[in-house]
Amino acid sequence: MDLFTNITLVFISGIVELWLAVPTGIALKLNPILIVVVSASSSILAVLIVAFLGDSIRNRFIAWRYGEDKKFETRRIHDVWNKYGVVGLGLLSPLLFGAPLGTAVGITFGVRKDNLILWMSLGIIIWSVGLTAAGIMGLMSFEALSK
Repeated sequence: MDLFTNITLVFISGIVELWLAVPTGIALKLNPILIVVVSASSSILAVLIVAFLGDSIRNRFIAWRYGEDKKFETRRIHDVWNKYGVVGLGLLSPLLFGAPLGTAVGITFGVRKDNLILWMSLGIIIWSVGLTAAGIMGLMSFEALSK
């Protein structure tokens, strides 16, 4: 396959899930810097899509789950949210359950979009670098052991 096709595959994988994009880039033997840039940018694009489409989804979800009185603030999940906030969500969700889902959770809790996008983007970049480095180093270790 040519370079453009490989980059496109990593980009599409990154929109779906960061955990899918990095191994795809490694399997396609792309440059690690290219893997980080493409997987991070595609995951950030997914965050932007969810963030800008999320308000109507948020209103429907709250009305469906908590009724018209919207007693959302009295639930246990709201207590957990108050403990970790948008910073914890942004830094942990790309690793734990994916950036798009983390963005949807943030939208559900009514976080300002600019703040949510900032922290999600930072988390995506950090985990893109970390996962790519771990994957490349693991592959190099495996190749060294197999010789």
